[in-house]
Parts: sequence; C-alpha cells; structure tokens
Amino acid sequence: MLEVRAPQELPYRYRSIENTWIPTRDGTRLAARIWLPELADEQPVPAVLEYIPYRKRDIKRTRDERIHGYFAGHGYASVRVDLRGSGDSEGVLRDEYLETELTDGEDILAWLASQVWCDGSVGMIGISWGGFNGLQIAARRPPALKAVISLSSSDDRYANDIHYMGGCLLNDNLSWASTMFAYNSMPPDPEIVGDQWRDLWHQRLEGSGLWLHKWLEHQVRDEYWRHASVGEDYSAIQCPVLAVSGWADGYTDPVFRLVENLGAPCQGLIGPWSHVYPHVASPGPQIGFLQECVRWWDQWLKGEETGVTQEPKLRVWMQHSVKPQTDYRVRPGRWVAEPEWPSPNIGQKRFQLAPGRILFGDDAPHREDPVTIQSPLSVGLFAGKWYSSVGAPDFPYDQREEDGGSLVFESPPLEEEMEILGQPVLEVTLSADQPVAMVAVRLSDMAPDDKCTRVTFGLFNLCHRNGHDRPEHLTPGEPFQVRIPLNHIAQSFPAGHRIRLGLSTSYWPLAWPPPRPVRLTVHPVDSALLLPVRPRRDDDDRALRPFGVPEGAEPSHRTIVKGPQYDWRIIRNLGPEESTLHVVNDDGIYRLEMGLEVEKRREEWYRFRGYDFGSLEGEVHGVRGLSRPGWSVRTETRTVLSSTAREFKIHATLDAFEGGRRIFTRIWNESVDRRFL
Repeated sequence: MLEVRAPQELPYRYRSIENTWIPTRDGTRLAARIWLPELADEQPVPAVLEYIPYRKRDIKRTRDERIHGYFAGHGYASVRVDLRGSGDSEGVLRDEYLETELTDGEDILAWLASQVWCDGSVGMIGISWGGFNGLQIAARRPPALKAVISLSSSDDRYANDIHYMGGCLLNDNLSWASTMFAYNSMPPDPEIVGDQWRDLWHQRLEGSGLWLHKWLEHQVRDEYWRHASVGEDYSAIQCPVLAVSGWADGYTDPVFRLVENLGAPCQGLIGPWSHVYPHVASPGPQIGFLQECVRWWDQWLKGEETGVTQEPKLRVWMQHSVKPQTDYRVRPGRWVAEPEWPSPNIGQKRFQLAPGRILFGDDAPHREDPVTIQSPLSVGLFAGKWYSSVGAPDFPYDQREEDGGSLVFESPPLEEEMEILGQPVLEVTLSADQPVAMVAVRLSDMAPDDKCTRVTFGLFNLCHRNGHDRPEHLTPGEPFQVRIPLNHIAQSFPAGHRIRLGLSTSYWPLAWPPPRPVRLTVHPVDSALLLPVRPRRDDDDRALRPFGVPEGAEPSHRTIVKGPQYDWRIIRNLGPEESTLHVVNDDGIYRLEMGLEVEKRREEWYRFRGYDFGSLEGEVHGVRGLSRPGWSVRTETRTVLSSTAREFKIHATLDAFEGGRRIFTRIWNESVDRRFL
C-alpha cells in the first residue's frame, strides 16, 4: 500500500508550475509542468526530467504528481515534458524515437541546465517510452545529463520491444499502434494553448499517420530499427544508469545486457512487477522505489555518498512456485543479488532431451527417435499478454490447456529444490515441411497435482536462424540446428515438482502465425535444454539492504465518475468453429480537481475459425474523451489487421468530435507484403 506524503511531510517545500514553454531549435514549443523546491531560486538544485507523449495535463496527471512532487520534496526541480505533437506541445508526433524527438530532448536538457533554479546537473527518468529515450539521449552525451533511471526499456528496438520477438510479429504491435493512434488523435487543452487549439488538433489528425503500416513495412532488423537502439554502441553511454523491470513485463532481457555491457556505472533491478513503476506495481511486493531514485540522484547529481556504488550490480526477485492464475496480487519469493553480471555464481547446466522427457541423469538416448508437432490455432489463447498491465487478468493460465496442442518434454520429479537465474536456452535440431515456420517454446513449473504454471517463454521465426537481418526460407524436410533463447527469469522449482518444456508451431494471439500450417520434426537426440542454475546463498541474500515502504507525494483530488473495467474473455462457438479473445481495458471516467473529465477506453478482439490461417484477425477500438463545462472533445479509433498467405491487410478509421458533432473522419486501407513472416 502506497504511503502518501503530504508536502509538509517531505524535506523541502515545493510549488507546481502548471505550464512552462520550452523552446526547441526549430522554434517549436514544448509544454512542461515543473515541480520546484521553494528555495531553488536562491539555492539552485539539480533537475530531473521525464519526457513522454502521455499527456501531463490530464491522463498522467495524478501519477506525475505522486512522482515529481516527491522528487521536488527531496530537493530536485522535477519536470514533465510532453513530446512534440502530444499533450499540450506544438507540432505533430509521427513515430517513436525520431531524430527530432532526440534533438528536442537535447534542447530541453540545455534549457533546464540554464535556468536560474538549476545548478546545471540533470537526470532523466522514465518507464517504457521515457525509459527508451533516456538511454537514447544519454548515448548522445549532452553535457548536462549526469544520470539515468530507465524502466521497462530496451537496447534493441527490433529484438526486444513490443513489435517483434525472435523475429515473430507480436500482436502487441497492433495493440500499441492502436493505443498511439488514439493518443495522437487528442487535442491540446485550450486553457493551456489558447485559441490555436483547433488548428493544432487538426494538424495532428491530418499528420500523425498510421504507425502500424510503417512498423509492418520493417519486418527484419534493418536500419529503421537500428536507429536509436543503444546496443549498437554501448560505449556511447557514459553516465550512470539504473535499469529496472519486472518479471511480468516484457523488458527483462535488456536489464541483463545493460548491466553486462555498459562501461559506465550500471545497476539492474527486477521485481515481480508488471509494466508500471515499482512503488505502485502489481503483482507485489511493491517497494519504496522513489526512495531508491532519490538515493540514485543524490549520488550522481548531488555528489553525496549514498552507498549505491558499494551495492551488487544486479538485484532480482527470486520467484517461488505458485499455482497458475490470470492475476496475482503478490508473487511469493525473496530478494537475491549478484555482485556482477555475468555472475560466476551461475552455472549453465545442460539437460538432454528424449521423446517426451527431459533427462536429468546420465541416461542419454542412444538412438534417433524424431517426434513431430502441428499445433492447432487455439494454442496461445491462454498465453496472456506479452507484458502485463495493472488490473488486467492477463497472466498465462494453466498450461495444460496449451500443452494438448504442443510437443511436451517433462523431467522426473525433482529430488531437491532447483533455482534458476538468467536466460534458459533450447538447442534443438528440427526440420519443417514449409518454407516459413515459427516455434513457441514454454518452460513451466508442474506441481504434484499436475497444475502447470508458465515460468518463461521464447518465440523464434525459423527463417531468422542466421540472424534477424538475414532471413532465409527453410528447405522443407532439411534438418538444421537452432538456438532459441527464452526470456530471462529467476524461479525456484520445489522438490517434487517437474519441469515441463512445451513446443508449438503457433502461439495466437500473442504472435501472428506463419502463412500456412506447419509440421515440425524435432530430433531429441541432438537437442538439449540449457538452464542457468543458481545455488542458494541464503546468508548473502539475507544480508541485502531492505527496501523501504512505498511512498509518493500527495496528488490532487480526482473523482470517479464511472468505474474501470478490465476483462479477458475467451469465446468458443463450436458450430461455426469460431474462437475469439475479447480484451476490455476500460479506465472509466474520472473528474480532475480542476473540473476536467477524462475518458479512456480500449477494446481488442482476436479471432480465427477452425484451422483456417486466412481467418486470423485482430481488431482494436479506442475511445478518448475530455470535457468541462463549455468544452467537450472525443475521438474514436478502429484498427483491423488481417492477412493472406502473401500480405497483411490494414483497415483503420479515425473520427473526431467536438461538442457531439463529428468534425473529422478518415479511412485507411493499406496492405504490406509478408516477407519471411
């Protein structure tokens, strides 16, 4: 439970400046909200910047006040800036991480450092988009930027982002494109920008474009994705970085790579959390994350010795065994740490596969005994989301529902507890009967009562076996060996439990399947599961410094007008053999203290019929609304993605309303050729 700190309970008194304009080099003005310690005009302080497109004025207002008020209350000028073309900022937002966004970021940092209330040192913090651009701007080495806290971000925009995984197209690509489609359709607030608000709104409606089409045009790791992928040159980042994620998030792997590869001071922190800040995250336990941020800022922005440089480079939540559920309030476990990464304390152990079995002894198979799998399209309906959202029942459910359409390998009951920390890998020899194929690999914890909880998973487009930038068609029937990494994880398997490995040829709707049904042949005698085994070090782990209780600054009041609703519904109609996953993500309607009402809702449908790969369809509706007496705006977006064996097809609509009257409409019908996908 978050402990809210009133302003008088924090070390520094502060005030909030509702809007300040920050100029950029081309004259575009960016909208900023600033929380400023009252002493800063006489005694300059360091600044902290969060730079994202999610509307400081309304949608993220309460969240921002908890975070940035807390930093201001600890002696920092804390600043939230809307990206160009978002919120109340001028311009048009046309894509993620464009060069303009990064140069704007440099201009913001220079402006902050020049203010009379700033001592010249600036840190950047952000989750997801703000975590990305914090790293990307750090790689450009602006002189004012002294430290970064990056949450739920990536060093590789192709291999580890919401668009593609293992060369497979994620349906979160559709969901995320639709989310930004809705955000980009919203106008600035007339109370901030004045009479020009309609002109700025129409610039966005006309100019932001259909991002889904752009992302589908880049199906391999080309120059488009290399741009702003800091893993292209880790040495470019020379300021300290705190990298943070959660096991229920999709961005755990980059934490390990950043800790391993950055030459600057870097520490990694991974809890059980979903895609949200750890002081309010679900599943718990939450931690006093804002206190950890203040320690980081005090060390690197104020030059105070806080002890962070003496702490382990990697600290993670070792998850204990749980029964499968679609939502967890708390994940049981304990904090463990490694002084460095890669860690000499982790041993990679190789477990040979045999038909239906994971061999934990020396009884390796002595003969070739291949097995095959051709999965039904229903495998994946219980997979949950690529990254979990707060409040949504989107964790993977009991894997026995998925294993019926999969090729399964299972260990004997464990004689003693086994813990893993790191990246499991499947080395497998297989062949396919089609030139384009994928494989989904799931590692699960199977309890004595046979309930099966997914621990981690990996996807791999087998056409990318020689690299994500060098796809090649498969030769049907020709065996090859491939190394398939699963997502990093920390997991304890109790004695008496079994480890289960599941392979499927599709994983809908988490990922878009190949153009045609595929039969894979697996050669177990030439295949093995590699697990990163960590022996327990209880004395070291118990000696770790405990985290504080979750804290945050007191936000302004808001009133719930219509409550939220979050649902995941699987609908099977066996007559026409239709299956649908229907996702409801409705934040409801709330009224801010200043009288502005905010509505935000998204619904998603993922459909197919029987075994028909041509029937796959994803559809997303988005609604955004803002209103106060005398002013009301609303936008509705709809995006539908379908495919044939040769191409993807996009149908999208955008409607904007002022005072209940439609003032803009546009329809898109686009297609993109499938390339090795």
